[in-house]
Amino acid sequence: MSFFYPSTTSERRNEDFPLQVARGQIPGHRVVQVFGYNGDVDQTEESVWPNGGVVPHPTSASVLKISSSSASDAAAGTGARTVYIGGVDGEFNEIGETVTLNGQTAVNTVNSYKYVNYLYVATAGTGAKNAGDINVGTGTVTSGVPAVLYDMIAVGFNQRTTAHFCVPAGHTGFMTSGVITAGQESGSSAITSFLKQHGPDEILRVGAITTMNNGSVQYDFAFPYVIPEKNCVGATAVGASNNNSVSTFFNIVLVAGPNAFAPGTPWN
Repeated sequence: MSFFYPSTTSERRNEDFPLQVARGQIPGHRVVQVFGYNGDVDQTEESVWPNGGVVPHPTSASVLKISSSSASDAAAGTGARTVYIGGVDGEFNEIGETVTLNGQTAVNTVNSYKYVNYLYVATAGTGAKNAGDINVGTGTVTSGVPAVLYDMIAVGFNQRTTAHFCVPAGHTGFMTSGVITAGQESGSSAITSFLKQHGPDEILRVGAITTMNNGSVQYDFAFPYVIPEKNCVGATAVGASNNNSVSTFFNIVLVAGPNAFAPGTPWN
């Protein structure tokens, strides 16, 4: 028998609004936490994700191929057995499904995706983690790697670490906080990171720029960053020298209902 615990104290004081949202007690509100990691940012601007380079996206919604660089990531393997993939279709409606892996052999998604928002290991064998890189993309798959890579789960992470998220149709995103960190073994040069946004017009607009040298910058927005429906946000970085590690984390509250901004309008 389950019991619902109200979001009040014994003195009838309400819990903080963010906790109520996280507990699913505020109708039409939900929390999205986006984080990314790139362990080798060099002197050309890259997305904050494990593969390096800039995250590409299908020009139209496409069936995606999911495969692993390891044969152990399969239905009866010791690594990851199934993954959940979620995102938006060509109309920016939310879609998602669970896919059973087949090692280095690609398995097609049922849905066609314009952007991937979620990718994580749903079930695993005795290893309790993905044994290889789990890759999502299109084109010819060679040794578990598609010709065009759209997203991935790095070995052992069990979760995508791609700092990119698209707000689905019928919602508005409010970024309440974020953090960017960077480090280099020598600590002798800086990195510059960017928060970028685009709408259906695909024009990237810079929303924030941060420069640091072996440190972190925290953003707590008194007035949340507004991300209209069908708009996407992502983080990129470039180093003054090579071999930088960069990570980032966003807290976004998705609110269902009419948008305050027309699609494609930058929030600033």
